[in-house]
Amino acid sequence: MEGETNGQRDPNTHLEHDICIHIFTVSSAMVGVCLTVIGLIRVVITLGRADTLADDLLAGDALLFLISCLLSYWALRSRSLRRMHRLEKIADGIFIIAMIGMVIICALITYSISVPVRPGAG
Repeated sequence: MEGETNGQRDPNTHLEHDICIHIFTVSSAMVGVCLTVIGLIRVVITLGRADTLADDLLAGDALLFLISCLLSYWALRSRSLRRMHRLEKIADGIFIIAMIGMVIICALITYSISVPVRPGAG
């Protein structure tokens, strides 16, 4: 079997397998976090406290996390070590981009909630 030498697992392959598992689990959890925050933002917008594009951006971010999750799952299921490495790198890159996006969106949410809405503005 690829990734094994003398009946023992190659430590590098084992480490990369673990990274795939972490990307998979965290990405799927982050999809849920994004969807939850979208719901909370919609409640805030309905109450008239703030209006922001953050919910739309979070929907895109949730999609990035989902793609990362699916790619890491595909890497885990892959029998080819080369394909697993390629899929893992792509999933990792998309995951990092989605995390950076989430931080930017959180800053946008904080800004929109903390800046008071002036009466008659808009």
